[in-house]
Amino acid sequence: MRADAKNARQTDADSAAPAVILHGLAQARWALSKAGPAGVLLLSAPGAAGYAGAAWFLAVVAQAGEDFPAARCRAALDCGDAPGLALGAIRAGARTVILDPACPAFAAVAAAAEEAGVGLWDAAPVALDMAALDPKRRADHARLAAWLSAIGSPREAGMSDPG
Repeated sequence: MRADAKNARQTDADSAAPAVILHGLAQARWALSKAGPAGVLLLSAPGAAGYAGAAWFLAVVAQAGEDFPAARCRAALDCGDAPGLALGAIRAGARTVILDPACPAFAAVAAAAEEAGVGLWDAAPVALDMAALDPKRRADHARLAAWLSAIGSPREAGMSDPG
């Protein structure tokens, strides 16, 4: 990670919640329904800001949060290498965005994020991609519950990206 961009670094609190990559409202609801005491980090798919958009992602996260108000969650929208999408996500109300640090405008986006009080990450954490799970399979319910109940980050608990 970039040491010179304050907001680009994830804090221990950010990485304490296990992360899942969601592709829709049903998956967001499912993740929140299984979230453990550490909560869950809801991640968009890589580059999702470019094809799904910030408004869609924020609406999915907001609706799932309303449906499961007791669940602790944070969300991060992946903007790929598109600084305009990252700035648009910040304006739309995203609290955390992910932007490729090789993007020439990374420093400018970092400055805008800092001014807005938004977290800017240069990479997504290890996450369980929910596209690989089927809510009709008991084994996948157990897999999701185990991922979300890991103490600390899944990487610290000896779990790897199961995708």
